[in-house]
Amino acid sequence: MTPTEPIRVLLADDHPLFRKGIASLLSAEPGFEVLGEAPNGRVALEKARELMPDVILMDISMPEMNGLEATRRIKEEIPYVRIVILTVSDEDQNVFEAIKSGAQGYLLKKIEPQTLFNTLRRAVEGEAPVSGIMATKLLAEFSRQTRRASQPPAPALSEREKEVLTHIAQGKTNKDIAASLSIAENTVKNHLKNILEKLHLENRVQAATYALREGLAQKPAQTKD
Repeated sequence: MTPTEPIRVLLADDHPLFRKGIASLLSAEPGFEVLGEAPNGRVALEKARELMPDVILMDISMPEMNGLEATRRIKEEIPYVRIVILTVSDEDQNVFEAIKSGAQGYLLKKIEPQTLFNTLRRAVEGEAPVSGIMATKLLAEFSRQTRRASQPPAPALSEREKEVLTHIAQGKTNKDIAASLSIAENTVKNHLKNILEKLHLENRVQAATYALREGLAQKPAQTKD
């Protein structure tokens, strides 16, 4: 995707009025193109195959196939696509399962439009922000998972990788990290790729949660979603 090309979005939500409202907001915002809409996860999967969007806005509670299952199946078939959950549910388990399924972000429907736009832009760049509330929920669930099952030994990260991971857990972008560490932005990207590969993680949200769980970073200050 070149800088002149719009971000191509697929909307999946079982409420037509809400879908139309989001479609209207995105269509009016420069840099976005709404490719299509889906009333449930099954249709979202079909349309993702057909339209090949850049990002999918996915609700959780939908008939026929819910958003968590749709997210898992879409990421299996179309790994490049970014999926951002947009829902009314802030239940810890839903947040955890969404990220485990491969979602790049998790937003509540009460957010401001500008927050939605910014999140979609950053998700496409692989830099979906980690809010303090989301990080706290994920950390709590990882702690519960840890108590239920023994964890394998953590792989060895270099000191630089630990520094990058700490900044990621603070919600910083690659550009911000590069400036803080006085290194090139591409170097940060390569460090992140190594971190994800070593830790067997899918995205930077999972990496941030790992950093919090292992005590490599403090919880970010909580902000309103």
